[in-house]
Amino acid sequence: MINDFHETILIIDDTPTNLEVIYDALDKEGYEVLVEIDSRNAIERVKYNSPDLILLDVMMPIINGFEICRKLQAEPLSKDIPIIFMTALSDPIDKIKGLSLGAVDYITKPFDKGEALARINIHLKLRKLTKSLEKSNSQLQELTNNLEQQVTQQTVELSQTQLQLIRSEKMSALGQLVAGVAHEINNPVSFIFGNIAPAQEYIDDITKILRLYQKHYPNPNPEIEKELKEADLEFTLEDLGKILNSMKVGVERIQDISISLRNFSRSDTTKVLTDLHQGLDSSLLILRHRLKSCGERPEIHLIKEYAELPQVECYPGQINQVFINLLANAIDATEEAWEKHKINKLIIKIVTEIASENIVVVRIIDNGLGIPETVKPYLFESMFTTKAMGKGTGLGLSISHQIVVENHHGKLICNSTANQGCEFAIAIPVN
Repeated sequence: MINDFHETILIIDDTPTNLEVIYDALDKEGYEVLVEIDSRNAIERVKYNSPDLILLDVMMPIINGFEICRKLQAEPLSKDIPIIFMTALSDPIDKIKGLSLGAVDYITKPFDKGEALARINIHLKLRKLTKSLEKSNSQLQELTNNLEQQVTQQTVELSQTQLQLIRSEKMSALGQLVAGVAHEINNPVSFIFGNIAPAQEYIDDITKILRLYQKHYPNPNPEIEKELKEADLEFTLEDLGKILNSMKVGVERIQDISISLRNFSRSDTTKVLTDLHQGLDSSLLILRHRLKSCGERPEIHLIKEYAELPQVECYPGQINQVFINLLANAIDATEEAWEKHKINKLIIKIVTEIASENIVVVRIIDNGLGIPETVKPYLFESMFTTKAMGKGTGLGLSISHQIVVENHHGKLICNSTANQGCEFAIAIPVN
């Protein structure tokens, strides 16, 4: 049967008679036959023109067949080419030596044409099947790698989507709660504030009338005189005005709180110019109860060092959530420091500054236990937390990092040393 694939066979033999016999047999079968009689040239030739199979005479001058086989097996480009020894040697030890060096078979001289072709065809088929298998394995590996990349990418996208949904739901729930509280506060406060001015006018009118009675009837009857002394009319009239002024100041304060709550809870449909200090103060308002002394734990002292900042183009609701997360973490850190070391003065410091023409920085600093170096690489990973079970979800910092870095093209940096407090710096572009 004539070969249709034109495989290339290299014969390395210095004996013309052997070459002629084997060459003619292979040529008639349709193989492309190459011949090399110099063992030194043969090794170089294989490097630049790799055949599909090599027929190698054992008894070669200068470099024998065993050494040639060893050198070819040591080269990456030729180590997978099947080598069949041609030899008149019948000693099993020589055959074992050749096979141990990497040869796949032996053809015994003088040649039996049928046997030689059968062996050559078998090893060429094995070679072809091996290449096909390697190609299939390579394609399978490539497909596996692509699938792994797709799965990894989809997992990351799913994780990010879950984080986004959690963040959105968390912010939405908090926003609805705060907006609801602000609305409920606003109605009675507006009613009280609206009635303070008329009440003040009525009291002024009553006071004016009482003064006229005192002027025109300086000597009231004994019963009225007694009531005037018990009521201490002068003090009452004077203090009533003060009470109304205090009520007005208190109601105005509640109105400010209501406005702050509405500012905190506003939705983020687009970026708007925002006063970061207003966002910080709104966040502090929500967390103010946690700063007060609690049981034996002393009050957490708040220090604010606000610079003159320009308004920043951002999603205010998202930035407020970052402030809430970082401030809550700072409070947790100081509380933990007090529980473990009974620190007398707990401090949280907020510093704002202009870092460059287009960058503003907000620093939230605490004197808690700090963060060990071994923990820092994992701080912004989802679900990672150093807090005790039930005290942390592992989402606050990862969500904050996503908001600052991805949504606002800024940076969220942690500067901390164990047992020496911690600073989180938020750097975001002005626009």
